[in-house]
Amino acid sequence: MTVSEFLLYAMMFVFGMCMFSFYNVVIYRVPKHIQFVKGRSFCPDCGHNLKAVDLVPVFSYIFLRGKCRYCKAKISPRYMAVEILGGSMAVFSYVCNTHSLIHVHADELAAVIVTFAYISLLTIIAFIDADTMEISNVMVVLVLMLGIINTVLSGNYLEHIIGIFAISVPMLILTIVIDGAFGGGDIKLMAAIGLYLGWRHTLVGFFITLIVGGIAGAYLLITKKKGRKDHFAFGPYICVGCVVAALYAEELINWYLY
Repeated sequence: MTVSEFLLYAMMFVFGMCMFSFYNVVIYRVPKHIQFVKGRSFCPDCGHNLKAVDLVPVFSYIFLRGKCRYCKAKISPRYMAVEILGGSMAVFSYVCNTHSLIHVHADELAAVIVTFAYISLLTIIAFIDADTMEISNVMVVLVLMLGIINTVLSGNYLEHIIGIFAISVPMLILTIVIDGAFGGGDIKLMAAIGLYLGWRHTLVGFFITLIVGGIAGAYLLITKKKGRKDHFAFGPYICVGCVVAALYAEELINWYLY
């Protein structure tokens, strides 16, 4: 790896961390109906306004040893984990959509931007759903809008339109037959993701979702954190599976078939 390539990766990673640092604010404030566009960041425990030095992604958490500078309350390591995730996803979005690190075509750049926006939305949806067991219709509409953009970029309209129904309709039918099998938000999210991914990649994404969700469900049952009749948020597993599909579905399909 050359110095210029390393610097490019580093810049993308920092950009991703900064963006996901802001998404931490969105994840915290949206369920509480707090304005996230305006207003300074504050400590959720003591309410003290935070300074710029307190908000440097990852580094502030490390230097402050995971505690608020003012009240010494513990800060969840999830905030730092989300920021690191953001840096990683920015790099993956770039690498998975370009053939050359330096010489990038306009269509590849568009794909990078749309992919990162898609991953960003699914990250926000996943964490809010994990916290509240609710998926905002506004977020689903935003994913749908990205799906329209991605459909136009790909030019394969039929595949993406079929993707809307490929998984969401079976989920809906199963929910009608078995009350509470899936939440309405999960079904709507899957329809929006289906438009974005197209039916082939949607099938891959949902297959990964079932594996990840099955493992997580088994863990919750074994550790008795959930009972057999308890509901748990399925949206995060949809988001994990469908992010992997957005990045590597074609490679997984080729590996499986050939």
